[in-house]
Amino acid sequence: MSLIRQIWLLLLLTLILAFGSAFGLSVFSVRGNLSTQISLKNQDSAQSLAQILAQQGQLPAMVVTLERQFELGAYQQLRLLDAQGLPVLEREAPPATDAVPDWFVRWVDLTPSVGTATLHQGALKLGTLEVRSSTQFAVRELWQSCRRSLLAMAALAALLGGLAGWVLSRLRTPLAATVAQAHALTERRFVVVSEPAIPELRQLTRAMNLMVDRLKAMFEEQAGQVEHWRRQAHADPMTGVSNRAHFMTRLKLMLQSEDGANGGALLLVRVMDLQGLNRRLGRQRTDEVLRETAHTILDSVGGLSTFEVGRLNGSDFAIVLPDVGSLREPAMDVTARLRSLWRGQTPTVTAVVGAVRWWHGAPISALLAAADHALACAEGRGPFAVELDDSGDGLALGEDAWRQMLHAALEGGQARLAEFPLVDASAAVVHLECPLRLPLKAAEVPAPASEWLPMAKRTQLTAQVDLAAVDLALQAIDKDQMARAVNLSPRSLQDSDLMPRLRMLLERHAASAPGLWLEVDEQGALSQMTQLRELVGLAHARGTRVGLEHAGHHLSDPALLLEAGLDFVKLDASVTEGLAEDEALGQHAEALTRMLHGIGLKVYAEGVARAEDAAALWQAGVDGITGPVARA
Repeated sequence: MSLIRQIWLLLLLTLILAFGSAFGLSVFSVRGNLSTQISLKNQDSAQSLAQILAQQGQLPAMVVTLERQFELGAYQQLRLLDAQGLPVLEREAPPATDAVPDWFVRWVDLTPSVGTATLHQGALKLGTLEVRSSTQFAVRELWQSCRRSLLAMAALAALLGGLAGWVLSRLRTPLAATVAQAHALTERRFVVVSEPAIPELRQLTRAMNLMVDRLKAMFEEQAGQVEHWRRQAHADPMTGVSNRAHFMTRLKLMLQSEDGANGGALLLVRVMDLQGLNRRLGRQRTDEVLRETAHTILDSVGGLSTFEVGRLNGSDFAIVLPDVGSLREPAMDVTARLRSLWRGQTPTVTAVVGAVRWWHGAPISALLAAADHALACAEGRGPFAVELDDSGDGLALGEDAWRQMLHAALEGGQARLAEFPLVDASAAVVHLECPLRLPLKAAEVPAPASEWLPMAKRTQLTAQVDLAAVDLALQAIDKDQMARAVNLSPRSLQDSDLMPRLRMLLERHAASAPGLWLEVDEQGALSQMTQLRELVGLAHARGTRVGLEHAGHHLSDPALLLEAGLDFVKLDASVTEGLAEDEALGQHAEALTRMLHGIGLKVYAEGVARAEDAAALWQAGVDGITGPVARA
């Protein structure tokens, strides 16, 4: 029972006891007074009548006088007894027909004592007279008085109830705010409420606000540490873009990722004659030129959903862009921005750009060699030259053909889920990661997402593909009760059909919904917070978990994670690869894991390929790993 209800119950019981006691004492006090007064009246009446009757001398005359007196007076009963105690006359009025309930008459039980008087004639005893006056007038007056008292008490109770309700409402508002504040903390949101005027509640609210401020400061401090170690581990200290090691790891994962892009563009940007710039401009200004180059490149590709920018060496920057249709547009845009940046500067600063196309599964060494060759060709042509190597036939089929092929694969019942275990430190399976496989071009073996996902995005079919994966996962959970994780494309969150159809699937498989884990790519998810919160609310209502995959690059601000209400995070392999040998990587992973645990999220690591890295991850505190080590 809530505190407010307990206070209401206590107040109600107090009012009932107070008013009931007051009313009962008042009624019985009046009853006692009336009984005493009527008893005295009975005695006085008996004495008065006895004197009158004594003058009659004979009993027959007395009887006539008493008959006349009974008719005229308000008596309940008159009895005349002779000297031997035998009744000579006995008159009793019929029961009153007054508008007083019988239960009230019985409850009051107004029974005053009978008035008695002895009749004498000289020294001779003639008889005894008993007189009982009528009580109906007293009972009626007592009933009316009780009704008036009850009405007055009811009005007073209503007034006190209204006053108590107003007081309790003043208590309820700050209490509700404090409860909401506590609920917000459980949801990992930091809410500060205004202090109420009530001293006791003001102290409680002040203590809660202080705790919220301290928790928020602690998380901000942890976020700062995570960002510091991220920069140490993954960023070039001068320009802030990815260092060579991190960029190469990201490029390798894009080329090999099963659910990544099928192709894209790789651009190399070279600041010309860096050594000469050092001599002409000085080291400090040359460093500023490199930082300007990095910022200009980031501005150029910042409108894309997925990209990676890195500094490969002193003068060379690299850009990898998945799912771009043209090499010329990004290359020319970067070149135009750099030309505009350095126009009119003395001494002159120039750059060249080389761009090549890459495809899923391409050897990284051959790709880098082709990009370096394009860059060398551009350098040979002069300042701000652009060299494009757009070899490869791309996707041989058009969009319509791909759309028909994907529809046929989804509707033909041949879609399959692959299964890869995610294990905890004791090697127990937490869940199975289940990427979708689709049969393409009558192939016997269903193809991984890297072969068809880019065209699913281009043909606006990602939501249908993701819902098919969810349906297959729920059916599999129905059979073996093993938890399974499937990924949703960030683009699917923008499809208006996703949420209603996902709700229908979860309701249809209500018993299996708690075993489903939904994963969304970190970068795409955190840029769509409204849709992500809607997905989390829909999933949590049915027991389904929601988290981020390929994460670790945009987690330095925990406010986004707190707002989203997620359940878990899966760290990208580029965040954890080489963890055992690189102290900065280890510090970053440990700080990131500690921060995420602090806001109630489970932390898993993706694509762990080496036992040494797995050991370092367990030491850093992750809750589970997936990859070749987990499957060994």
